[in-house]
Amino acid sequence: MSSLRVTYIGGPTALLEYSGLRFLTDPTLDPAGTDYPTPAYTLHKTQAPGLSPTELGTVDAVLLSHDHHFDNLDNSGRAALANAGATYTTKVGAERLDSDAIGMAPWDSVDLKASGRPTVRLTATPARHGPPGGDRGPVVGFVLESADDAAPIVYVSGDTVWYEGVAEVGERFRVDIALLNLGAAKVAAAGPDPLTLTAADAVTLAKAWPHTTIVPLHFEGWDHFSEGAAEVKEAFASAGLSGRLRWLAAGEPTAID
Repeated sequence: MSSLRVTYIGGPTALLEYSGLRFLTDPTLDPAGTDYPTPAYTLHKTQAPGLSPTELGTVDAVLLSHDHHFDNLDNSGRAALANAGATYTTKVGAERLDSDAIGMAPWDSVDLKASGRPTVRLTATPARHGPPGGDRGPVVGFVLESADDAAPIVYVSGDTVWYEGVAEVGERFRVDIALLNLGAAKVAAAGPDPLTLTAADAVTLAKAWPHTTIVPLHFEGWDHFSEGAAEVKEAFASAGLSGRLRWLAAGEPTAID
């Protein structure tokens, strides 16, 4: 199987090199220590990015799960959109962004292609950013498929909890590699329920998708994450699934087969 190469940058942000194209997920590129006040709460960033904006190089497409939370699109990340070939996000997010963003609803698809390389189909997938009736606004995930049959099928969850919409992704696609936004994010203004996948959710997904390698994202770097790497490791170890996890070091390109 042709590999996916991933450079973990921090939080939900990773650079994916796939079938000749370079994709950037949820760009958060501001320095550690930055605060993001809102009328209801303040987010605080605790981790510097593994790559600076100038070190990213060419980005063919940004996969932006949503534009309206700073831990998925911070100030430097927003500035970086202008240098990307395209930004794919929610329909309402595309309307709000000044860049040439392309709005996608769940199950919408678009075909992309690097010169001399197989076509990549990008499909938007359902996501729910919180509990039933308490989600934090429209979000999408993404699936990448290459016309090269040897390439893996890649899922990028965006900010979501485990629910029937995510389960359906595994019914429609035989996902080989899943990059999951974990962290069980919580903000007091939204109530006590997690707004992103918990470690237990990730185990449930791994059991439902038994052939999928799990790559954790969004588990560190912000102080509103209620779970971190330790909780994820413990949950997978208790389920006998530690071998399904693939941890990445920030700033280091890693091939994942």
